[in-house]
Amino acid sequence: MAGLADSGANPDVDLLYDINGLAKDAPHWFDRLMEYIGEYGLLLAMVLLVVWCWWSVRRRGGERAAASVAALVWAPLAAGLAVLVNVPIRGFVRRPRPFLDHQGLDVLVSGKTDFSFVSDHATITMAMGVALFVANRRFGLAGIGLALLEGFCRVYMGVHYPTDVVGGFALGTAVALLLSPPAMILLTPLLRAVEGSAWGGWLVRSRRAAGSRGGADSRGRTGDRASATEERDLAA
Repeated sequence: MAGLADSGANPDVDLLYDINGLAKDAPHWFDRLMEYIGEYGLLLAMVLLVVWCWWSVRRRGGERAAASVAALVWAPLAAGLAVLVNVPIRGFVRRPRPFLDHQGLDVLVSGKTDFSFVSDHATITMAMGVALFVANRRFGLAGIGLALLEGFCRVYMGVHYPTDVVGGFALGTAVALLLSPPAMILLTPLLRAVEGSAWGGWLVRSRRAAGSRGGADSRGRTGDRASATEERDLAA
């Protein structure tokens, strides 16, 4: 598979040089910014996006709160599982990093000695973005947008081929979607049990949402008792 890295009439390599060439023309400070964003920043932004979605879901409450939180729990789990699946894939393909086979690349991150296909960063962000989309479309679209930006950054930094990124997107999407149904079957009852517990209910529903639900239940029970009293009075 190392032959994929050969130069010449190879659109993968041509696109690599085109995107990475932007780094050569950019100011030094911009390259350092892209280095941080591509290596750490977008991963952190994805985590914060999931936390933001969780905060929104638990404040809203509702009957499906446990299922919604379970879907959000699946997002980081899907990312971790996708990275584990990538371990044997990398070992089988054994594709060197592009800067090892091609001269003239502007490599923004040093010390990358592992194999190139597929990109872990692209896999993680797309798995989380797709899983987030399953839980909430609005937040999910933002997550997928972050994943696409991550893929661009990895090529811009000179550490991955475009096909490494596309492979990561495919792997992350496949794991997040195909394993979502069994994951929800396992996680939803667990989150419902947490929701009903005295120690972990706040993880699924905020106090305000829980209070609103309790108030509604209380009003419902009061109304039932009032109706029963009226029926007894009419019968007498």
